[in-house]
Amino acid sequence: MTMNLIYKSIIETIIQNIDVGIHVIDDKGTTVIYNQALGDMEGLQINDVVGKKLLDIFPSLTAETSTLYRVLNSRKPIYNTRQTYLNKHGKQIKTINSTIPVKITASKYGALEIAKDITKEQELSKRVEYLQHELATKELEDDKLKGYTFKSLMGEDEKFQASISIGKKAANSASTVLIYGETGTGKELFAQSIHNESIRSDKPFIAQNCAALPETLLEGILFGTVKGSFTGAINRPGLFEQASGGTLLLDEINSMGLPLQAKLLRVLQEGYVRRVGGLNEIPLDTRIIATTNEDPQELVNKGLLRKDLYYRLNVIALHIPPLRERKKDIPALVDHFIKKYNVRLKKDIWYLANDVKEAFLHHDWPGNVRELENLIESAMNMVNNEHIIKPEHFSYEIYHKMFSNIQNTYSIKMEESKSLDDILEQIERSLISEAMTSCDRNISKSAEKLGIKRQTLQHKLKKYGMLNEEE
Repeated sequence: MTMNLIYKSIIETIIQNIDVGIHVIDDKGTTVIYNQALGDMEGLQINDVVGKKLLDIFPSLTAETSTLYRVLNSRKPIYNTRQTYLNKHGKQIKTINSTIPVKITASKYGALEIAKDITKEQELSKRVEYLQHELATKELEDDKLKGYTFKSLMGEDEKFQASISIGKKAANSASTVLIYGETGTGKELFAQSIHNESIRSDKPFIAQNCAALPETLLEGILFGTVKGSFTGAINRPGLFEQASGGTLLLDEINSMGLPLQAKLLRVLQEGYVRRVGGLNEIPLDTRIIATTNEDPQELVNKGLLRKDLYYRLNVIALHIPPLRERKKDIPALVDHFIKKYNVRLKKDIWYLANDVKEAFLHHDWPGNVRELENLIESAMNMVNNEHIIKPEHFSYEIYHKMFSNIQNTYSIKMEESKSLDDILEQIERSLISEAMTSCDRNISKSAEKLGIKRQTLQHKLKKYGMLNEEE
């Protein structure tokens, strides 16, 4: 055996037995060397890679994002670069790479990459980072402390930011606050934020859902009881006393009956409370924040909320916009919830599939942010060894409610074997028709909904023969 063959045999043995990944491509981007260590990282067999084009094996990479291709084209080394990508089977790979050019002939260069698997290290780092964030912004359950602040509230929408601005001003005041927002918009988060950024932050924050208890029981819980006032009654302070010096949140105040609303109004006006069955008047220093999930003015008009109580509570009015009015915040919220449940569910989800993104942006979100969080958590429980949330990861009911129309539309188009231009034209006609129908054939409103100029929409309506004579 010649020395060259001996050296070659030694080098091949080393390459196949070291614990770091080795990948070499030639000047055409074809793999010429690929070792077992890298195959173990990437879930691939050596024979599946050697002799194949790099970008065919890793479709998530491009000539711009692949370090091997960048070095191949620039002939300049890249050291200690972190890289995250999907292999052909959809498996996520996280490595730290050093890539250097390799001279093949006088005029041809290839590229050599040495890769170390850091998947576990990065997963641990992500979990630590998220847990640090959670500890800094959320409640410490063991101590039963409410830890939400305005930094915990996510959203760049102008209306949402205006609500936060009002909340911050309310934190500097001792006046009562009435928060109006649909179910799931985060009313209690705002209330906690107001309390935790006020001078009362070191005092109790107590929340009571007024819809959760019958009125006879709620009265005793709020105002306290005196032993002997009714069967089984004991001497017990109510929530007003327990929250003294701090904040009492009365959630869903509109669920409280009118007689109890009158008693509540008396406490707010006079500044003292009398326990049920008691004679002593107990002075209070308790700040009240009330919430309602319906427009308070409409509740007054319907006779469900006393007008005098409304004016007493509505000193500082704070309205939280529903999610359907702040849809540009959805991507950031989705990213936040994915990170949250990656930690709790020990998953490694990256993002939403495009059709899920589209469905989310078109959904009305009647349950608001709470509904969005629940959907993300539900879908992530269904994801196994994947990194992307897809329509099939949602329940049967949600799938057919949010995704079936989108998927059926495109599957029909492809089955018809039409040209790309025909498919795009049919999609455009469908979207225009939907917009015109939803806007009662008002061209200006339809154009705004489609994000195009009125003149452009008129042209397309004429082109497709969709314009009525009166229009």
